[in-house]
Amino acid sequence: MSPKQVHYSAPAKSGPPSDRRPAPAPPPPPPWRPWLLLVGLVLTILLFVLSAVGGQASTPKSLTFSDFQTDVTNDSIKTATISSTGHVSGTFVKGGDYTSQIPTALQDTKLSSLLTDHHVQITGTAPSSGLSLGVVLLDLLPLVFLLGLFWWVGRRAKKQLGGAGIGGGLMGFGGSKAKVYDEDRPTTRFSDVAGYEGAKQEVLEVVDFLKNPQRYEKAGAVGPKGVLMVGPPGTGKTLMARAVAGEADVPFLALTGSSFVEMFVGVGASRVRDLFADARKRAPSIVFIDEIDAIGGKRGAGFGFGGNDEREQTLNQMLAEMDGFDPATGVVVIAATNRPESLDPALLRPGRFDRTVEIPLPNLIERRAILAVHAKDKHLGPDVDLDVVARGTPGFSGADLANLVNEAAVHAVRDNRSVIEAGDFDAARDRLLLGRRESSNALLPEEKHSVAVHETGHALVAVLSPHADPVAKVTILPAGQALGVTEQLPETERHLYPESYLRDSLAVRLGGRAAELIVLGEASTGASNDLAGATQLATRMVREWGLSPRLGPIGYSNDGPGYLGESGLSARPYAEATQRAIDEEVAALLRQAEERATELLSSHRAELDRIVELLIDREIIDGDDLMAIVDPGRAAKAAPLAPIPTASHRVSRAPGAGTGSADGQG
Repeated sequence: MSPKQVHYSAPAKSGPPSDRRPAPAPPPPPPWRPWLLLVGLVLTILLFVLSAVGGQASTPKSLTFSDFQTDVTNDSIKTATISSTGHVSGTFVKGGDYTSQIPTALQDTKLSSLLTDHHVQITGTAPSSGLSLGVVLLDLLPLVFLLGLFWWVGRRAKKQLGGAGIGGGLMGFGGSKAKVYDEDRPTTRFSDVAGYEGAKQEVLEVVDFLKNPQRYEKAGAVGPKGVLMVGPPGTGKTLMARAVAGEADVPFLALTGSSFVEMFVGVGASRVRDLFADARKRAPSIVFIDEIDAIGGKRGAGFGFGGNDEREQTLNQMLAEMDGFDPATGVVVIAATNRPESLDPALLRPGRFDRTVEIPLPNLIERRAILAVHAKDKHLGPDVDLDVVARGTPGFSGADLANLVNEAAVHAVRDNRSVIEAGDFDAARDRLLLGRRESSNALLPEEKHSVAVHETGHALVAVLSPHADPVAKVTILPAGQALGVTEQLPETERHLYPESYLRDSLAVRLGGRAAELIVLGEASTGASNDLAGATQLATRMVREWGLSPRLGPIGYSNDGPGYLGESGLSARPYAEATQRAIDEEVAALLRQAEERATELLSSHRAELDRIVELLIDREIIDGDDLMAIVDPGRAAKAAPLAPIPTASHRVSRAPGAGTGSADGQG
């Protein structure tokens, strides 16, 4: 089995998330709302048209000074309003307005007499500042309108988010985006979380401290300021937080780590301040930050620009808020992450996160409880045994088990049934592990024989190896990228793996290639996945677990739990000579495993050929069929094993034309 499967039997994991009851639907919009845009557009066009028409109707006639004097002489001017700058405006005797300009440089003193002699009504105006209240208000009207629009939109957004989504700054860019659960709490309870009694106890103590602080004060105990929940993806960390929100009688503020930082500088720190200020106002209260590694990563030197400094400012503000010069009182922070190795040490120290609660993959008992939670509203057939299903799903997280039950229900619906049968769980498990099975993936006769030989090699070596897991099922029906599968089922869940078990695992992985060399005379691309998995397992045996006599008890393991997969060593803590020795030891382990598999298969060639013929004929055989051929006496005494897969050895399609690479899986 692969290195990941070596560690699959870690402790318990939480059950499937139950959804919170849906919030009441918002009231329907008023019937006049769709007409607002149309009415506004019509009014705008109307204002433009009226201003244009009015402007054209009152446009005065412009006269030169000479024409103005001529009209005065001809008694065509009725009134004249003269400003201190020489601007003249007035009306004609026959109606209409005019404007003109007196050349002030001429200092004409006869104009006054001319206007008086022809009975023109003269009016003088004082110097004007050019500004009026009406003009100022008209100029500021667009700005006032935009500010009012922003204020209205912000008020509506804040009301829709329960008063917690917008705040602090224009449009709430610097405000907290936490969702507040005060009276309308999720319906999830700790009874909905299957297993993890120790983790629930630690989290419940935090809730109890906030609800009954006097009990702890009598003993001089100080409540934890932070609880960090860590574990692989899908193990129920967020579900546990929803259960806390449902159980607690204190306000619960929930948000994700990525909601702090945006493109604007200083927004993240501002939102942290706003979040803790809101939590202090509601104290005692709980703040839940999901995926805290988005802002809590280890701080580096930085480069002086980009998003790195902004993220570090956000982290610094959170450190100060949790346990700084003015720490938050009455506020407990619960955070969740699947990358604890990437968090900053200052964030993990006591006083900030006092407790680290690990939520690992579930064990057998907890998988059974999780399946029961997900299947409680399903119609299960009498042949469905959840204990058998749980036994066949080691390494499954709570989310995987929820998906398994749902896929089984979908498979039953596909067959026009409302009752889920045991075969539906088998098909759903194969669908999740291997992919969809398509009838169009028919194998050629020679390909079918080659796949049968390959899978028989895996199965026969597993049966003949005393420390290997028993074989549950062997099939050569194509599914997904696999053309054949050998499924093994461990009798018990292991927590420690002895060297004998690991060496048998290497031999089983290379059994398919060894069978091809014995029967077909040549290997194929189908062993690519086997070789990759065996190499990875042998490398860990030599480099991490000290199982090499040549290197001795030395381990160069990766730091951290690596819940998201192993990224490898970024910098080798050993010399090139040590790397050469590691490579040689890994190659030696693989050669020994292949020689052992070849020896076992060669000494049982008759059984190998009989299993190949049976597999080609039936396409699917189980462990009882194998034992009946290899050791009939032991098969009669052995208890039957349920055909449930845990480890698979797959044969893949040949590589694409022209690639020249073996990308198959075996």
